[in-house]
Amino acid sequence: MKTGINAWSIKTDADFEEAFSHAKAAGFDGIELNVDANNAGHSLTFGTTDAELDEIMAISEKHSLPVSSISTSLWAGKMGQGTAESMKFCEKLLETQLRFAKHLGARGILTVPGGMTDEISLDRSYKNSVKTLKELTPLAEEYAKSGITTGVENVWNAFFTSPYDMARFVDELGAPFSAYFDLGNVIAFSRTEDWVEVLGSRISFCHIKGFRRNGGFNCGGVWCDISDSGIDWKRVRSALDTAGYDGFVTAEVSKMQDDKSWETYYRDVCREIDDIVK
Repeated sequence: MKTGINAWSIKTDADFEEAFSHAKAAGFDGIELNVDANNAGHSLTFGTTDAELDEIMAISEKHSLPVSSISTSLWAGKMGQGTAESMKFCEKLLETQLRFAKHLGARGILTVPGGMTDEISLDRSYKNSVKTLKELTPLAEEYAKSGITTGVENVWNAFFTSPYDMARFVDELGAPFSAYFDLGNVIAFSRTEDWVEVLGSRISFCHIKGFRRNGGFNCGGVWCDISDSGIDWKRVRSALDTAGYDGFVTAEVSKMQDDKSWETYYRDVCREIDDIVK
């Protein structure tokens, strides 16, 4: 397995050169970039040009640090709405992520289904999300020819509350969709290794973060360093091995200690993941 870091985990005002150089110096094997609404120092946007992508690719090659995947903050429940307007937005966002991934040599992208509201039930959100991605399957299939996987992630939106929910969703879609599994997003209410066991070969990418429960399941908790999560990462690693997973495990974390330098923080995060996957 390989270690990665999401650009959200890097100092906000760092430009691409600084983001790549620090990630490389810390020991990461790759970096995940994000499509965001605003152009922070190391964010992509709908307005990012091919010339700018070329510059990012040159930085990636300079530091021998590949772009592993393309995430985004923009799904925000759009997939579950089921309107013509939301469908148009989803198509634009998916096409942008896939196009950026191809240009930058990334092997996958991240999508987020769901979007329950007072007016949209879980059942309706589920059906709308499946319908949206099925309609976008030809687009995903076209980029799959270039080796780019379209992953579906579990986030804190009450959409996937069991690994069987996520497995069913991915299976309903079929190729070229897969599970972009966040190892940390399920700690509060379940065992991470159980999700890995159920999802198995459906997993194409992994996020990792730290969360420590206040006792048992569904008792709340706090964000923490990965190594302080209080879960048995050896069991998680064993489950990933059994699933045949050998891809990126990408940190999606925040610097918790104000007195720690950014350079030390990057190295510590990389070491924490190394201790689990290598």
